[in-house]
Amino acid sequence: MKTFTEKDIIERLKKHFPEPWIDLKFENPYQLVVATILAAQTTDKKVNEITPTFFQKFPDPKSVADANLEEIESIIKSVNYYKRKAKLIKECCQKVVKDFGGKIPDTMEELVKLPGIGRKTASVILVNAFNKPAIVVDTHVRRVATQRLKISNGKTPEKIEKDLAKFFSKENWIYISKALVLFGRYICTAKNPKCKHCYLSDICPYEKKNL
Repeated sequence: MKTFTEKDIIERLKKHFPEPWIDLKFENPYQLVVATILAAQTTDKKVNEITPTFFQKFPDPKSVADANLEEIESIIKSVNYYKRKAKLIKECCQKVVKDFGGKIPDTMEELVKLPGIGRKTASVILVNAFNKPAIVVDTHVRRVATQRLKISNGKTPEKIEKDLAKFFSKENWIYISKALVLFGRYICTAKNPKCKHCYLSDICPYEKKNL
């Protein structure tokens, strides 16, 4: 049973993350699309090591669409599943060039049509590249929303997204999407959550607090 309000959560999160960020480095929507595809089952740190070389070689979707796969693979080969990711990045950029005039689309409906872009990734792009409201449900947000704060009892990302969208007002979605990811990554961690240093611990219903 929740005993807290949206305001309670946001006030406390803002003590941890007054201006939340995304760990992936990017300068425009195209770069974030590539980075998010690369980041699947790979650390953001590793992705940030290879993207400067990638974007120097391929500054826009057209340059990727025209490249051969071996060229793309040679730059990204240090990430997990690099062959599959190279194929997805190329197909994604080909579709962006063919269907969207070389520009990354800025709606959920259009983003999820791109190869390699699911709903979670589309939300990341909307929030971080376009500053548009969406709810990001990654592994960190899932843990915080279901096991720790118990805002949702959803078993699927779609259900958790709906519950979070209902609990938080739309004007707070951008902040929440950024802050909850960081909160789950750095404070409300899967193992040994930092409950002693957490500003939400007084309202958190989690039974096994690490105090």
